[in-house]
Amino acid sequence: MRSSEEMLKMVNERLASMTYDRKPYSLYEPVEYVLSLGGKRVRPVLMLMGYEMYKPDPEKIIDVAIGLETYHNFTLLHDDLMDNADVRRGKPTVHKRWGANTAVLSGDTMLVMAYCNIAKAPKDCAQEIMSLFNETALQISEGQQYDMEFELRDDVTEQEYIEMIRLKTSVLLACALKMGAIMAGAPADDADKLYLIGERIGLAFQLQDDYLDVFGDPEVFGKAIGGDIMENKKTFMLINALLKSSPSQRQELELWLSAKNPVAEDKIAAVTRIYKEIGVDVMAQDRIKKYFDEAEMLIAEVNLPDERKTELRRMAAQMLMRNY
Repeated sequence: MRSSEEMLKMVNERLASMTYDRKPYSLYEPVEYVLSLGGKRVRPVLMLMGYEMYKPDPEKIIDVAIGLETYHNFTLLHDDLMDNADVRRGKPTVHKRWGANTAVLSGDTMLVMAYCNIAKAPKDCAQEIMSLFNETALQISEGQQYDMEFELRDDVTEQEYIEMIRLKTSVLLACALKMGAIMAGAPADDADKLYLIGERIGLAFQLQDDYLDVFGDPEVFGKAIGGDIMENKKTFMLINALLKSSPSQRQELELWLSAKNPVAEDKIAAVTRIYKEIGVDVMAQDRIKKYFDEAEMLIAEVNLPDERKTELRRMAAQMLMRNY
């Protein structure tokens, strides 16, 4: 079975070979730009991996995998527009470079391109693949809406937050693995287990991202620390800090949350200290481990020889056991 690195190479080579010869090019140039910015390509790699666990020719479904990656990048393009973000992967975002109207239209075009590629699934399972993708796309929009609504609420519960990140982040990883398995003709029970594995990996991955934004090493994390704190973003740690703080801790936390134009270093240091006092850093690590362990147990239940599951285990470990 090919390694995740070999599958990543396959995805990147296919993306690099794509042509954009429709007119006007001004519509497709931002699409080409977004898909050239790089990234881990986790979702298409997981799809290819889910397929090759059962069949040896994942190149047959490479266009479907590209469709999923195109869809993922479409969501990032629109997220950047909604957040008015300036930078994505070290480069100007589409709306900053070409304007909001072009960002909307090019994003919509990416969505159509994604559907065109996913429609290239094998005919014997095309309807099942499209139904799974449609449900996943709806769930991701629901998760994004919850995320926006949570920014306006001070009473978000941990359970609500976990459901939001499941919808916004996890279901696409789950969909990728299951789609690969379905197209390879895997038993339905295995395909369902692979979905759950992707879901658990996604939950752990997002919680790890929350954790690293506060406690990570910027050199390892790849971006500045404390962005979520400065934005008062409702994360696992902030929600639990508000729930479990003493009256004095909550008072100080709320002062920082309501502060207008605070000094970034001061706010980040103070909120991080409160998090450590309450112990939400340990809580987050424990929850990450819980979801990772659940993924491991589900992988063990997939009805394949261990050597067919080694690469999935390795990729999950790479994603979730980075140096903090």
